[in-house]
Amino acid sequence: MAFEEDDSVILHDEHSEHDGEEGTITQIVETMFGDENYTVSFEDGQVAGVPEDNLESAEE
Repeated sequence: MAFEEDDSVILHDEHSEHDGEEGTITQIVETMFGDENYTVSFEDGQVAGVPEDNLESAEE
């Protein structure tokens, strides 16, 4: 599932301090391999370079 800017997502990354938190996609960058990486903003910071596999839609 591809995400778009302003989508609400839940981050799944055990190495991130924002693991399990809900954030908003603020930027999408396409890699040289054609994959998309996302920048996700949270209330107290942001995480850049997040692969699609580490995100889950927060919208029901």
